[in-house]
Amino acid sequence: MRNELDILNVRPFRRLFLSRSVSLLGNGIAPTALAFAILDPGGAAAIRDLGLVVFARSAAQVVFLLWGGVLADRWSRYRTMVVAELIAGAAQAGVAVLFLTGHADLGPLMSLSAVNGAAAAMFLPAAAGVVPQIVASEQLQPANALLRISMNLSGIVGAALAGVLVAGLGSGTALAIDAGTFVASAALLVGLAIPHVTRVERNSTLTDLRVGWQEFASRQWVWVIVAVASIVNAATSAVLRVLGPAIAQVRYHGALGWSAILTVQAVGLLSGSVAAIRVKPKHPLRTAMIAVFGFLPPIVLLGIGAPLITIALTFFVAGVCSDIFEVLWSTALQQHIPDDALSRVSSYDAFGSFVMGPLGLAVAGPLAAAFGTRSIVLSCAALVFAATATGLTSPAVRNLR
Repeated sequence: MRNELDILNVRPFRRLFLSRSVSLLGNGIAPTALAFAILDPGGAAAIRDLGLVVFARSAAQVVFLLWGGVLADRWSRYRTMVVAELIAGAAQAGVAVLFLTGHADLGPLMSLSAVNGAAAAMFLPAAAGVVPQIVASEQLQPANALLRISMNLSGIVGAALAGVLVAGLGSGTALAIDAGTFVASAALLVGLAIPHVTRVERNSTLTDLRVGWQEFASRQWVWVIVAVASIVNAATSAVLRVLGPAIAQVRYHGALGWSAILTVQAVGLLSGSVAAIRVKPKHPLRTAMIAVFGFLPPIVLLGIGAPLITIALTFFVAGVCSDIFEVLWSTALQQHIPDDALSRVSSYDAFGSFVMGPLGLAVAGPLAAAFGTRSIVLSCAALVFAATATGLTSPAVRNLR
């Protein structure tokens, strides 16, 4: 593993690594802080409001993703990331102020969450495209794995801090800390100074989108994985962002219990990142898709009301599987997609993967109120299984080297 860690001696990668660590520390705090700030009054209306707020963020992210991909392929990718982090920090600071001043009405919360989502839509395609500009091709998988390690270490600390901060200082203060991490991340990214790869031709936005679509649609292994991810993300987002916290509020000691589950999951994610540095299967996407089945046990056990410790252990396994998938998938895209189109293809990837997420978040609360929270959680598990099994039937997915 020592050779793989040598990449941290590359200054631009090291700054990217530190930037992501700081920002994602705040991201580890934010979901728990926001969820329990909104759920505090209790009742079906609170679950509905939580679903609508996270829906607003996810919907805005989906709407602006394709534009974000064009922007990142046209403009400097690291500058796009800096601007996105500053916008996200300002939006999260606004959310914190609303809670701290006691004016956290649904409309302003949804609006600021939408701004945060739009910033994420700028950031994600640029971040996906910047890694091959920093490291050599043979270092891509270790680089992606180390970035995931950074994310997951921050997630462990952030998830652990979330319950303590919410219980001790309140949700508004926890969200203000998250806002500060976006600003710190932007300051670190300023030092990247990566030269922009200028394209000779200057096309319209629609032409750029069409070319990106052609690169995306011409590869069956890409669009099949994205179609599967769309369904899996919708189901798991509904569980992790709305239904899981609602169950924890009643059965697992509220914010502290849910924070413990997410902390154990983050440890699993970290373990998966470490494993992914060395895991180099002959058919990477076949391995990646099999790993997705690891998401099923924690969802099922949450739905049947298993003991907290059992659920936490299966969330650990799901975390391991999730990061093995993410590293193998990111590396496959970076190796097989031309650099000048990588951000646009990544934006189509993110758009397709997340497009169903807002729907899942929006309907989770009403469906839980109508049919029972546990029944909807088990339905989410069934969707994950069906989508993943279908995706594995594609020869292009199973046989990509």
